[in-house]
Amino acid sequence: MDVEHVEQGAKGAFVLVEANEHVGEMTYSKAGSNLLIIDHTEVADKLRGQGAGKTLVLAAVAYARKNNLKILPLCPFAKAVFNRSPELHDVLNT
Repeated sequence: MDVEHVEQGAKGAFVLVEANEHVGEMTYSKAGSNLLIIDHTEVADKLRGQGAGKTLVLAAVAYARKNNLKILPLCPFAKAVFNRSPELHDVLNT
């Protein structure tokens, strides 16, 4: 599986692609110049419980670290990943 990043203006998404098929997506909005607000995460039923959603969150974290951004996880899934993963808190908006 590959993760593609698409961005259009103040909105964007990390898309999980498998065999040329979109099988997951995490969407976000930018607030100002240094904040990503994760608002939704969804993966195909066949991938549930296999870490696909966390892969998308980790892609957002890598992007945030590379671009000196903070993340506000409004999506319940992304928020749960951050709550269980203290090693990601360097990009968490507090």
